[in-house]
Amino acid sequence: MDYQEIRWELDRGVATLTLNRPERLNAYTPTMRDELVRAFESADRDDAVRAVVVTGAGKAFCAGADLGQGGATFSHESVRLADYRDGGGRVTLAIHRCRKPVIAAIQGAAVGVGITMTLPMDIRVAALDAKIGFVFARRGIVPEACSSWFLPRIVGVGKATEWVFTGRVFRAADEAQSGLFNHVVPAGDVLPKAVEIAREIADHTSATSVALAKGLIWHGLADDSPEKAHLNDSKCMYWAGMQKDAHEGIQSFLEKRPAAFTLSASRDMPDFYPWWNETKV
Repeated sequence: MDYQEIRWELDRGVATLTLNRPERLNAYTPTMRDELVRAFESADRDDAVRAVVVTGAGKAFCAGADLGQGGATFSHESVRLADYRDGGGRVTLAIHRCRKPVIAAIQGAAVGVGITMTLPMDIRVAALDAKIGFVFARRGIVPEACSSWFLPRIVGVGKATEWVFTGRVFRAADEAQSGLFNHVVPAGDVLPKAVEIAREIADHTSATSVALAKGLIWHGLADDSPEKAHLNDSKCMYWAGMQKDAHEGIQSFLEKRPAAFTLSASRDMPDFYPWWNETKV
């Protein structure tokens, strides 16, 4: 795939997507937005991709929106309010809709959209000294990229409001127990740890099992009762139990050998998937 501001590499099922504007600390632009949306839509369709690792070139993950336009950076006078859609939200929704697990390797600063774009990612690995900031109120704007939905579900309302209302910048090590990060490690270990997790998924799991589990977990957050989750679990378990990947998973375990799963997340999902109603945006 041909990109200007991101890089895309695929190795044995693990795709590495690199934000690639190191001279600007990988600051986010409309071009980067469009390329990220295209990359995740492509990853969703590509059966060769089993997991995606997202990182940044150079010392930063993403320093937030490129503020090169000065005070008019976030002005959209040429677009009617009814037609305007936040660009960060377009990226996070593309990530959220991707059936493949997405892992953030935050090896350096992640501020503004640089951190909100990681919230729909399934796993986050951060460097101990990575600077993190939901700085919107200090720029006279508001949290974007669907972060008002994702952040409190990940870290709780109290922590989310503290970070958003103050707009403070903190180091990942100081909030290692907040729930925002799965792992907080030295900077040199961030990408290897993220790739290790992605490799474990790619090498040892069924693509349809992971895609269904991702749907159950993320969309279960919007369910209003465990009974509803029980119905969705039951449909998925009923379908999965009759597929060849379930047979292979059990036989490989009994025979003490690696499993050879063959079902495709793009072609072999059950006819009731997705079972949730997606809002038109």
